[in-house]
Amino acid sequence: MHRGGFFISFLIFAAISLLLDWYVFSGLRTLATGWQSRWSNLLARGYLVISIAVTLTFVLGITLTDTSRGLSQFHMWSLSVFLTFFVTKIVFVIVLSLGDLGRFVTGIASNAGKKGIEQSRPYFPQRRKFISEIAVLLAALPFSGFIYAMFKGKYDYRVHRHDVYFKDLPEAFNGFTITQLSDIHAGSFDNIDAVQKGIDKVIELNSDLFVFTGDLVNNVAEEIEPYIERFGKIRAKYGQYSVLGNHDYADYIQWDSEQAKAKNLETLKKHHHEMGFRLMLDENIPLEKNGQKINLVGVQNWGHGFVKVGDLDKALIGLNEDDFKVLLSHDPTHWEYVTRYHKNPVHLTLAGHTHGAQFGIEAPGFRWSPVKYRYLQWAGFAEQNDRKLYVNRGFGFLAFTGRLGIWPEITVLTLKRG
Repeated sequence: MHRGGFFISFLIFAAISLLLDWYVFSGLRTLATGWQSRWSNLLARGYLVISIAVTLTFVLGITLTDTSRGLSQFHMWSLSVFLTFFVTKIVFVIVLSLGDLGRFVTGIASNAGKKGIEQSRPYFPQRRKFISEIAVLLAALPFSGFIYAMFKGKYDYRVHRHDVYFKDLPEAFNGFTITQLSDIHAGSFDNIDAVQKGIDKVIELNSDLFVFTGDLVNNVAEEIEPYIERFGKIRAKYGQYSVLGNHDYADYIQWDSEQAKAKNLETLKKHHHEMGFRLMLDENIPLEKNGQKINLVGVQNWGHGFVKVGDLDKALIGLNEDDFKVLLSHDPTHWEYVTRYHKNPVHLTLAGHTHGAQFGIEAPGFRWSPVKYRYLQWAGFAEQNDRKLYVNRGFGFLAFTGRLGIWPEITVLTLKRG
């Protein structure tokens, strides 16, 4: 979407937000019924001033400041605060409107049987204060949740451990451990110490193999530079390997020339090397243990609706159908559209990309995120004909500077024979 399209979209959101403000304002006035006028005015008008300021900061910040080099910390924070208020207002308005609908139905029922002069004086009950109180209490839930997401949740690293079984896994690799990170998005980080705690968790796992499945940065190579030494301390007995994600190609910002864009990609590749990551570009590497081997395969990004430069055919050159293969491929749609149907079967594909939308609910027997309406596989395992996929929820975050319910993930997979 071009800049004009974004501007129109933001104006629409701003208009909706202002309409919600008017309705919330009326609900707060009801809530303050019986208060001294100065406190009543402070609550309602104070809210209005703050909410409108948040909306204007978001719209003007995005549309009038330079976004040609991607979203800055200011842009991400203004967007996040706007979303916090927007969702909170929607919850408040839903509760309040249900109460008003009840008033309307009651009024219609009360006036239906009136005749003559009574019809000229229709009765509608006043809004009850307790409805506004309920609206405030329920709206406080998303508000507090988003605040936690922005200040704590985005660095609340969770280790996901899974055993993965294969009948044809070479015996020597029974119990072999793989730690996976994905979607670091270094340009979004705003707390180096918090990031270091996540890195320390990875190091403490001491897995046999470490893999990173793309999106090291948001847009430009320099974003990872403050963290090269820190991520460079991650080591595994059988090496550290990585692939590129869609954001690593820097397609979402403006460049002075194609040469400058290409230079940025080459610089990013060098940064992978400086961290000790072996960047795999449509190729495969054997991993040997006790005279047996499995094959690690890595492709460049291939995503439905995104960059499609990865070449699985090229990456599998030299491998037979019976060879055991683990594929690193950033976008899970590559597995959905290509890998699971390939004539040369891949046993396990490791992906990322979706972030689980950084928002959702995960509980025993139930999992939901709005990203499910875009991606068939958006977190965890999928399987078809003994071809398995695991989608990492992401280490970092993008645009919304927070995570709620879908926490940043460090994956540990243990290969098992059986």
